[in-house]
Amino acid sequence: MKNKSISDLNVKIFADGADISGMMEMYSKPYIMGLTTNPTLMKMAGISDYKSFALDVLSKITDKPISFEVFSDDFYEMEDQALEISSLGSNVYVKLPVTNTKSEPIYNLIDKLSNQNVKMNITAIMTIDQVKNVVEKLNPSIPSYISVFAGRIADTGLDPIPLMKESLEIMKINSSAELIWASPRELLNIFQADEIGCHVITVTNNILNKLSLVGKDLNEYSLDTVKMFYNDAKSAGFSI
Repeated sequence: MKNKSISDLNVKIFADGADISGMMEMYSKPYIMGLTTNPTLMKMAGISDYKSFALDVLSKITDKPISFEVFSDDFYEMEDQALEISSLGSNVYVKLPVTNTKSEPIYNLIDKLSNQNVKMNITAIMTIDQVKNVVEKLNPSIPSYISVFAGRIADTGLDPIPLMKESLEIMKINSSAELIWASPRELLNIFQADEIGCHVITVTNNILNKLSLVGKDLNEYSLDTVKMFYNDAKSAGFSI
C-alpha cells in the first residue's frame, strides 16, 4: 500500500486530547476536521472543572465538531449529563460509552436521546454485535459517530480491519452515522483507515506530530537513525 499525501486522504482526521494549548494548535491545522476528548485525557491534563473546561474550549472552537463525554455510571444521570453537554453548543457531540461499568448496554438511552435530537458519539465499541445494536437505536436523521476502538482490538493480537470493514457495511442503513477508527497506535493507521473507507480517525498529538515524516525518503531516514545512534553514543562518552 503506497501512502497518499495528507491532502489526498478522504478519511477525516480528528485531534484527540484535553490540553487546551495542544487542542488549539491542532484546531488551527486545516487537515484537522474535528476534535474529541474523554475523562481520562481530561484527568491527565489536570482538568478539575468539567463545565468551565468545556465552555472555554467552545468559546474558541465553534466551527468544527467536538465530542465531550458523560461521566456517570447511572443511566438516569447519564441522560441529564448528555442533555446538559448537548446544550453547550451546536457543534457538540455527546460521547456515551457503549455500556456502563456493570456491563449494562446503553442502547435504550441512545434511543431516548435520539428522540431528543442529541448528536451522539458512541464510544468504547469493540464488537460487531455492539455496532449492530447501536446502529439500530441511532436516529438516521441526526448526525452521529460510532467509535470502534481499533487500536485496542489490535492490542489483543486481532487484526481490526475486517471488523472495521464489516462495521461500515452494517452502517449503510444509516447515512448520518460515521465510523470512527479510535485509539490508533501509529501513523500508518490513518492510511489504513482511509484505505477501507472509514469516515473518521481520532488521533492524539504525539501521533499527529509524526505527520512531517509522511513521504520521507527511507534511505535518508535510515541515515538519520544511524546518526542518532552515533551522536547519542558519542555524547554519552561510551568506551569498551
